[in-house]
Amino acid sequence: MNIDREDRFAAILEKELVPALGCTEPIALAYAAAKVRDVLGVFPERMEVYCSGNIVKNVKGVTIPNSGGLIGIDMAVILGAVGGNANEELKVLESVRPEDIERTKELAASDFLTCKLKEGVANLYIDTFAYADGHSAQVTIVNRHTLITRIVRDGETLFSKDPVEKKEDLALDGMNIESILEFADTVDIAKVKAPLDRQIEANTAIAAEGLKNSYGAQVGKTLIEVYGDDVRVRARAKAAAGSDARMNGCSMPVIINSGSGNQGITVSLPVIEFAKEWNLGQEKLYRALVVSNLVSIYHKHYIGSLSAFCGAVTAACGAGAGITYLAGGDYKAVCRTIVNTVANVGGIICDGAKSSCAAKIASAVDAAILGHELSMKGLAFKPGEGIVCSDIEDTIRSAGYVGRVGMKSTDVEILNLMLEKH
Repeated sequence: MNIDREDRFAAILEKELVPALGCTEPIALAYAAAKVRDVLGVFPERMEVYCSGNIVKNVKGVTIPNSGGLIGIDMAVILGAVGGNANEELKVLESVRPEDIERTKELAASDFLTCKLKEGVANLYIDTFAYADGHSAQVTIVNRHTLITRIVRDGETLFSKDPVEKKEDLALDGMNIESILEFADTVDIAKVKAPLDRQIEANTAIAAEGLKNSYGAQVGKTLIEVYGDDVRVRARAKAAAGSDARMNGCSMPVIINSGSGNQGITVSLPVIEFAKEWNLGQEKLYRALVVSNLVSIYHKHYIGSLSAFCGAVTAACGAGAGITYLAGGDYKAVCRTIVNTVANVGGIICDGAKSSCAAKIASAVDAAILGHELSMKGLAFKPGEGIVCSDIEDTIRSAGYVGRVGMKSTDVEILNLMLEKH
C-alpha cells in the first residue's frame, strides 16, 4: 500500500472514532443550542428549533445523558442551552449540573422553546434560533452531527460553509474491501493505536456498565442469563448491553463509528470478545478492529448519516469481517461474511433511537456471527439472490442504494407513524 493511502486511511480512523456522550442526535441538538447561546452572547429569552424528520425520529424516544432521565427534543435543546459546553462538541452535556436539569424542566413548562419539523431538507438538519434584548442568533447544522454550516448574529452572517463537505469519495479514491485488508495487514500499529485504544477502553467500559446495572429492556443482561457465557452469546450481549446503557441515560462516553455510538459499539465489542476468547494478542486485535471499523465506515458511506436502514447492520457487517479476519480468513472469506450478513438482516428498519436498538444490535451481531461461520465453511449466498451481486463492491453499493434511495418513502411513513399522522 502506498504511503499516501495509508496515511489517509489512518486519518479516517482518527476522524471517525471520536467520543460521544449518549445518543448522537439529542447531543447534536444540545450542541447546536449551546453554540447559538454563545453566539447570542447572553442567555436567550426564547428559542426556536427546526429539524429534519430523522432528527425527530432519533430523539423522540431516547433518554438524554446526564439529564436525570429527561427525554425529547425540547429537553435536549433547553438542557444544551442551560448547561451545555459547546467547546466539548459531542460531549457537550458532560458538565451539566443538577440545577441545570431543574432549570431545564422549568423552561420546558413555559413558552421558552418552539420546536418544528422542517421538511425538504437533508436527513440530518438542525436550525436553531435564539433571541434576547432585541438581538438574535442562528446556528445551522447539516449532514454531520457537529458540522456547523451557518452562524448568523443580528442578521449578519458570521460563518458559512458548504453543507456538502469536500471530502474524498472513499469508493472512488482507493477504499474497497481489498485495500482495507491490505491496510490492516501492513499498517504501522502506531498510526492507529490511539483511536483504537480509546475505542477498546470506552466501549468495553459501557458494556460492563450495561451488564452490571438495569438499563432499559436489559437485552444484554437477558442474553447472558438465558443463553449462558459462550463467546457467541457474550459478543451479542456486550454489544447490546452497551446500547442498553447509552439509550437509557448512562453518562459514560462511547467511541462512535459513522457518527453513531450504537454503530461504534456494534463494530468493536464482538471483535474484542472473540479476540480475547481466542487469545490472539493485542496486535491482532488492533488489525481486526481496523478491518471492522473501516468496513463499516465504507459500507455506511453509501447510505448516508441517517436513513430508514438500521446502521447496526452495516456495523455488524464490519464486526463479522473483523471476526473472520481474526480467524485467519482471507479476502474471499471476508467478502463471504459481509454478503452473508447483509443478505440476512439487510431489511432491519431504523424507527428511531430507543431501548429496542439494543435488540436490533443483538440480532445484527448474531447474523454476522452466522455469516462468519458459514463463510469459514466456504459457504455464501449466491449472486442473484436478492440484492447479492457477483462482486462484493456491487453488493455493498446495492445495499447502500436500498438504504439511501429505496427506503426514502419508508422513512417518511415511519415518521408519520411516530408523529401519529397515519
